[in-house]
Amino acid sequence: MKKSAAISRTQMIKLLNQDLAREFQAVIAYVVYSQTMRGAKFQAVAAELELHATEELAHALQIAKQIDYFNGTPVTTARPVKMSAKPEDMLRFDLENETDTIKAYRQRIRQADAMGEFALGEVLRKIIAQEQEHLTDLAGALGIDNPNISG
Repeated sequence: MKKSAAISRTQMIKLLNQDLAREFQAVIAYVVYSQTMRGAKFQAVAAELELHATEELAHALQIAKQIDYFNGTPVTTARPVKMSAKPEDMLRFDLENETDTIKAYRQRIRQADAMGEFALGEVLRKIIAQEQEHLTDLAGALGIDNPNISG
């Protein structure tokens, strides 16, 4: 990983709140997609998305706890959720979101380490491991290779 310059606690709160809004987006998307995905070949995928929803909620709770640790206030709004009637589109939307999330958390880990906030870095490392599993699940459901994520 590239080194990152230390940022302020206020900047970290702002960035973590962006991450939290992205986690809220993921919870909503996975809940809605898992319940509206149609077609026999997508039933197992829908069940997996339900599991992803619970994991994303756990991530949101962990991020909110870190925001509180930095004496910030967690945001209460999600990023917008894209909708489609096509299951393949829903999976692509989720794949894009997971890719963006992994990139953001890689940056956040570098920033946390530069600040000497190693506990935050460890929390994010555990979250990113699950996000990468989600990415692999989604790519598999779409029948594609995992995207190459740099950042």
